[in-house]
Amino acid sequence: MTAHTEHQTPHHESVHHVGSLTTYFMVFFALLAGTGITVWAAFQNIEVAGISINAPIALTIATIKATLVVLYFMHVKDSSRLTKITVIAGVFWLGILLTLTMTDFLTRSWH
Repeated sequence: MTAHTEHQTPHHESVHHVGSLTTYFMVFFALLAGTGITVWAAFQNIEVAGISINAPIALTIATIKATLVVLYFMHVKDSSRLTKITVIAGVFWLGILLTLTMTDFLTRSWH
């Protein structure tokens, strides 16, 4: 085995960037605010042109919160390109599944 100098790292070791405590608290409070807004919106009857938009509002807030969790608490923001591509592929696959499910649901005749 060869000894490594102070500036060299073995191939199997990687250097990970850890976010600051301030960033974690900011994300945490953003998640708390998102939860508060979600609860507030759940008790409102928000309509546009006679159509309730409570569900789209709740889903938008949930998507933003999930994105914050994935980027900061799961460290995808500072991860390798392969990890980012894997996350994007997973979201894309989820989109395909939801689209196919909704096309099936919307094309059924209900009696």
